[in-house]
Amino acid sequence: MTSQKRFIFEVEAAKEATDGNPSVGPVYRSTFAKDGFPNPIDGIQSCWDIFRTAVEKYPNNRMLGSREIVNGKAGKYVWKTYKEVYDIVIKLGNSLRSCGIQEGEKCGIYGTNCCEWIISMEACNAHGLYCVPLYDTLGAGAVEFIISHAEVSIAFVEEKKIPELFKTCPNSTKYMKTVVSFGGVKPEQKEEAEKLGLVIHSWDEFLKLGEGKQYDLPIKKQSDICTIMYTSGTTGDPKGVLISNESIVTITTGVMHFLGNVNASLSEKDVYISYLPLAHVFDRAIEECIIQVGGSIGFWRGDVKLLIEDLGELKPSIFCAVPRVLDRVYTGLQQKLSVGGFFKKKVFDVAFSYKFGNMKKGQSHVAAAPFCDKLVFNKVKQGLGGNVRIILSGAAPLASHIESFLRVVACCNVLQGYGLTESCAGTFATFPDELDMLGTVGPPVPNVDIRLESVPEMNYDALGSTPRGEICIRGKTLFSGYYKREDLTKEVLIDGWLHTGDIGEWQPNGSMKIIDRKKNIFKLAQGEYVAVENLENVYSQVEVIESIWVYGNSFESFLVAIANPAQQTLERWAVENGVNGDFNSLCQNAKAKAFILGELVKIAKEKKLKGFEIIKAIHLEPVAFDMERDLLTPTYKKKRPQLLKYYQNVIDEMYKTTKEGQASGQ
Repeated sequence: MTSQKRFIFEVEAAKEATDGNPSVGPVYRSTFAKDGFPNPIDGIQSCWDIFRTAVEKYPNNRMLGSREIVNGKAGKYVWKTYKEVYDIVIKLGNSLRSCGIQEGEKCGIYGTNCCEWIISMEACNAHGLYCVPLYDTLGAGAVEFIISHAEVSIAFVEEKKIPELFKTCPNSTKYMKTVVSFGGVKPEQKEEAEKLGLVIHSWDEFLKLGEGKQYDLPIKKQSDICTIMYTSGTTGDPKGVLISNESIVTITTGVMHFLGNVNASLSEKDVYISYLPLAHVFDRAIEECIIQVGGSIGFWRGDVKLLIEDLGELKPSIFCAVPRVLDRVYTGLQQKLSVGGFFKKKVFDVAFSYKFGNMKKGQSHVAAAPFCDKLVFNKVKQGLGGNVRIILSGAAPLASHIESFLRVVACCNVLQGYGLTESCAGTFATFPDELDMLGTVGPPVPNVDIRLESVPEMNYDALGSTPRGEICIRGKTLFSGYYKREDLTKEVLIDGWLHTGDIGEWQPNGSMKIIDRKKNIFKLAQGEYVAVENLENVYSQVEVIESIWVYGNSFESFLVAIANPAQQTLERWAVENGVNGDFNSLCQNAKAKAFILGELVKIAKEKKLKGFEIIKAIHLEPVAFDMERDLLTPTYKKKRPQLLKYYQNVIDEMYKTTKEGQASGQ
């Protein structure tokens, strides 16, 4: 029986509650760390060492690639080897130093992932500069805040982002004196920069500045900060997370050790598609792992609509995604199936049930149904380029129905990870072919200790028969604090334990299930607590919905919601039910609302939700929640205070009309 496996062991006993301190559960560690945490490879102390040793071992391997644009059309990937990249990094470093940039200064990087992004980052690593990524999707206000807060003196910037960067002036020019474009600079931009008191260089021009000059590289310590990653908080100003060399070296060592133990080791043959923002720790950590083994990183063209085409050309073996991207893959496949005719759908369903059944019996995804893979599921695999062997999902919870679907149809290992910027990404990860882990984030990775802390006000007990509580992390992957915010650091980092704010539940096999968020809970008027993220995960399983925001407060006795319907599904329903109008007018249509509300109630009952957890009114929003209106963070997490502000009138109206309806007995 698979359920008897246990992937963690206890290293410290639980502690009962003491004066003002809640009780804490035992401290657990991955069984892959039975003999202690894995040590980094000899000689690797810093991010610079990761790259330097890879250049020594794999000088002629393809390192960074991007698609050549010929006559306005994207062609093949064109590659730079590790040695070629190294030579440019050394030149760039000499140019930085010749401008007077010293060890410990802050260097901003602003733009979509590309070769120059990594080259700039490695030049920072070489010379002991703090690399400060600026989120490509952050507006001018946040970029200006980060430049000033981090005291960025030089910024590398994607050519098309130069106007955005200029918008941060004159406030940012107190610190920022030099700007380097990843590409060219227009003559009028040179003039504008001069007026703003900035010096701006094109990429090629900047590389020439250091010609004939040679600078010694400073000695880098493990404790040195290599990057300040600003997290897009769902509330308040972004926080600057200080990440040391030790954090990144520890995480790459842990990831390698973990993948080696589950027969999915990385190698120099691996190819990675780089499209999730490098400004985010998830992508940064994975790219460091790929570099460490001498693998290849191919960059997308920066447009989500062209991502599938880029995958087809690059044929990556490793594909990292956030649930939002995998949601799209899932919805796209479901739509293809529903219009493919009865026979096709039947064949697919039979193949799916057969393979999933065998996987549940403990067979690996490779052995479960090779015949079905070849005949039925191969198209899905080809859609991702044909070579993907690992899909890794992170940044937010992946719904179980999507995870199980992909584990069957994508013909590869589908892993789900959990971590924070503050824990330098991966802290938990699911295993390939362990279906018991569905719906969880897996056991801890082999370089951290984990314990749960009781949250009495939410009735979560870390010492209960099913232990539940706030997830706390200890280990060398942890951040060194929030930059210039000692007050906020002390709130979350207590006695070496990072308090994540996420509520977890240990599973019998040692996997962790994220069940709630410490802050995303509210009381309804009748005193019932509502864990809103859990409900949204249930409701978003309805096929006609792409995204849903559930709202309630302590003055009201029921929940309401705002949803983005799936356009094609809703339009198909309208045709079948004789409802006329375009997508926008369907979203206003009372019948359409009643239909969707009915679907939500149906799944609520199916999943045995409590009466007060069932949505009583819905507003259909044709425009997807987005960053432009500040409704989502760059990792697609909902900004609840902003959503409320934006939709306040709609919410008020829903409560008013629903109550009137209830009063008149409708």
